[in-house]
Amino acid sequence: MKNRFQDLTTVDLYKNRKQVKWLVIFVSIIIGGGSILYTNILVEELRERERRQIELLSSALEYAASTAENLTFINQEIIQQNYSIPIIMVDQDENPIEFRNIPFKANSNAEDSVKTLAKELAEMRAEYEPILLREADINVFYRNSELLTNLKYYPYIQLAVILVFGVLAYTLFNQSKVAEQNRVWAGLTKETAHQLGTPIASLMAWIDYLKNSPVWEENKEIITEMDKDVVKLRMVTERFSSIGSKPVIQTENLYESIEETINYLRPRISTKVDLIINADTKDLDAMMNRPLFEWVVENICKNAVDAMKGKGKITIDVIQDSDKFVIVDITDTGKGMEKRMYKKVFNPGFSTRQRGWGLGLTLAKRIIEGYHGGKIFVKNSEVGVGTTFRIVLHCSIEGASQFITEGILEY
Repeated sequence: MKNRFQDLTTVDLYKNRKQVKWLVIFVSIIIGGGSILYTNILVEELRERERRQIELLSSALEYAASTAENLTFINQEIIQQNYSIPIIMVDQDENPIEFRNIPFKANSNAEDSVKTLAKELAEMRAEYEPILLREADINVFYRNSELLTNLKYYPYIQLAVILVFGVLAYTLFNQSKVAEQNRVWAGLTKETAHQLGTPIASLMAWIDYLKNSPVWEENKEIITEMDKDVVKLRMVTERFSSIGSKPVIQTENLYESIEETINYLRPRISTKVDLIINADTKDLDAMMNRPLFEWVVENICKNAVDAMKGKGKITIDVIQDSDKFVIVDITDTGKGMEKRMYKKVFNPGFSTRQRGWGLGLTLAKRIIEGYHGGKIFVKNSEVGVGTTFRIVLHCSIEGASQFITEGILEY
């Protein structure tokens, strides 16, 4: 019972991963905002502390200017102990007469020093009001220390580092997960093909026996259809064997491939479904692995039959889009879907059928985009009217190879 609950929890998280993603983003924003807020509070406290320190320094200077007593302690313990806060003291004409903690360039001459002081003075004037020493008629300009400035930007740098690390970790985890899924898919399909091999070989032998037996003449049509089904099973086995290994992509007649698939489907689906192929020419080639491509067409058509509940029309339009691409549009008159579902239909586990596994369109996307370097997507759909799936294939091996290598489809 516990394992079943864990499985259900995992499935729920997977199905609601978009909501989980937004929840993680929301929590991250709260954490980041809290970090920035807390750091800003610290910065304000330090800024106030530095201001009090400057006021103390100014008071000490003013006291030193108004008395003739021994001021060695004040000078050494208060004035000279400022190692962090940049200050510039100017006279009535705003000529610098004293300064501390000003970052001069190495090997700077007198002219460079004057420019540096003028620049620092302008920044200090823009940042804080100066403190006036009335007894000495001197203005003390100051600005935040480097520590306070760095602390102000620290949370943003911290968040950026965390973000980069998070993106990197997510990318590595996602790639690892995809690689693991690919290994599972490959192992499952190859094992399925292996298990189907023996009964298919046996069925082929039995059909050969029936063809040479006395019942052949009376049951010729039935045995012929059985033979087609066994051939189809053998083809399915070959398809499963191709998953996980690099299939051979070569020039094939696109119209003939689709026509062969449709001819096989017609007697095996509802007689109330019309299958129509439209093409400007039957002499239209595309780069494909024929068994895998026919699997995709067959899968989309079967889904369309389910969407129409066994009654309606499926139209397949074969189009020469350009010298680079050929297009196959598969349109049904089923129940359609909302626009937000266009991408979800290709997600593993997505199915509108109660007993569906939700793997057909996922495999179709992997076959077309991963193996053929093409594109498959929902071109358009309207609830209650129907759906059109579009498949884009390359006309040349160069285009398909470039996409598989670089991951870019210029369509």
